[in-house]
Amino acid sequence: MNPMFLPGVEQNPQPGAYRDAIQTMQATGAEYPQIWHLFAFRPQATQHLARFTQEILRGPAPMSPGIRELIAAYTSYGNECPF
Repeated sequence: MNPMFLPGVEQNPQPGAYRDAIQTMQATGAEYPQIWHLFAFRPQATQHLARFTQEILRGPAPMSPGIRELIAAYTSYGNECPF
């Protein structure tokens, strides 16, 4: 997996669930969302973004979570964003 362009963020995770998840994924050689580095770097500052994203993609809505994920993926593709 290509590193982010923020080595200070990637190399300084704070204790918590995202740091643990990153370490687990790295140990198995699995890919993981690079935004996890930001969540691990400043958990208190990013907790609102994580909750917002979870609510938008997984909370109650007229569209299924799968359709919402598809819309997000298509939008990212259109923006040439790897996320």
